[in-house]
Amino acid sequence: MTRRPSPLAGAKPSLSDLARFSTPDPHALDDVLPPPGSAPLRLLIVGVNPGLWTAAVNAPFARPGNRFWPALYRAGLTDHLVDASRGLSAEDERQLLDRGIGITNLVGRATARADELTRQELIAAADRLVGRVAQLAPERVAVAGITAFRQAFQLPRAALGEQPTAGEGAVSGWPSGVRLWVVPQPSGLNAHETVDTLAEKWRAVVAGAEPPLGGRAAARG
Repeated sequence: MTRRPSPLAGAKPSLSDLARFSTPDPHALDDVLPPPGSAPLRLLIVGVNPGLWTAAVNAPFARPGNRFWPALYRAGLTDHLVDASRGLSAEDERQLLDRGIGITNLVGRATARADELTRQELIAAADRLVGRVAQLAPERVAVAGITAFRQAFQLPRAALGEQPTAGEGAVSGWPSGVRLWVVPQPSGLNAHETVDTLAEKWRAVVAGAEPPLGGRAAARG
């Protein structure tokens, strides 16, 4: 499916614009995914849910101050620093898909903060994600947000990093052969992380991928 352009046609969202996107719409943001028949995904990135700015411009992790795109660039997953604050360009979408990188969310409803989601929403979202992963069959999956991951998959002891995919502590029904990581939430509200520490965790997600997953050598420090 072709992604919709920014509803604001490239303009910066105003406060009144943001308020318009605080709705129950379960499809507030288009995924970044290859069309049917394309090569399998190398990496599926899963956010928690769209923020209001992200929904307003229909671009993942778009709010200024979010460290997602700087961290991916620092980790070597993109060949330039993506600015999605007014929408995701066709060039940047192609860059991601050409590298086998897709982006989706656990929950499609946009909120000002992730903690506005209910436990029931997250648990239902976890079931949907397991089904989507089985369908898309990516090489690896990274969920961005440990608190939401614990709640959604009912794994209160889960820690950041690679997750078991079988046995104790594994996600129930997780598709065989798909590796799973949890990385920190990249929002500027997460004071425990910096761009450098986030990039380090993204490098761990793609370490050992053959062929290498990324467009350039990772920046250090």
